[in-house]
Amino acid sequence: MSRLLICCPQDIPSVNMSAFLRRNGDWEDIGSDGENSYLRRGDDVIMTISGLHITSELIDSKAKDFGIVPDEVVFMSRHKAASGIPTLTVHPIGNYKTADFGGRDGTLVRSSPRSMSQALRLISAYNDTDLYKVSFEVTHHGPFLKTPTYFIEIGSDETHWGDEHAAEILGRVIEDVREDEGYVQAIGVGGGHYAPRFTEMVLGYRIDIGHMVPGYQLDGMDDDTVVGYLNMASEAT
Repeated sequence: MSRLLICCPQDIPSVNMSAFLRRNGDWEDIGSDGENSYLRRGDDVIMTISGLHITSELIDSKAKDFGIVPDEVVFMSRHKAASGIPTLTVHPIGNYKTADFGGRDGTLVRSSPRSMSQALRLISAYNDTDLYKVSFEVTHHGPFLKTPTYFIEIGSDETHWGDEHAAEILGRVIEDVREDEGYVQAIGVGGGHYAPRFTEMVLGYRIDIGHMVPGYQLDGMDDDTVVGYLNMASEAT
């Protein structure tokens, strides 16, 4: 499986994860498209982008124009939350409603349930700290892409973003993650933003989760809208 690994220089955890990967492999500099630069190692390409990741719309198409056609895109990123709870997380992307933070209104990006769920399992296995909580987040924010995508993140505030050990944990996960075969694939419906039930299911059972529709997206919606969101999640998983 070929992967496009996105590094955003404006994002400290993204830079640190990319640095870990580059230190631990023989990466070939394959040039720049004038805006973004590329390093290749086997089936993986690190793409260092010029803009902010969540608003880098169709960044996979820009890579394709450069000759890179990945099966999957992984964004290395920080996670921000008002709670400040230290968290290592993965999540799919897209917007059920308005695109307030990148992407397109009412549009989901195809998820990558097998490798994203395996990444969650590896984060749990490799997390040798007592500090960080490990969890999914539900589907949210941009950018819009045409390639299966997920974010892998360190949070939840500036006191954790510069943690190089956390970056090493997630860097090892990125190196080691492989798609599981034969696990049931599902969408998640209900619950809160950090999807504790779906996190528990993936960590404890042979199931892979793609898109998740939290309860707050369904509150106050009529039946047709709810069915529409579930169809969106299913079709993009």
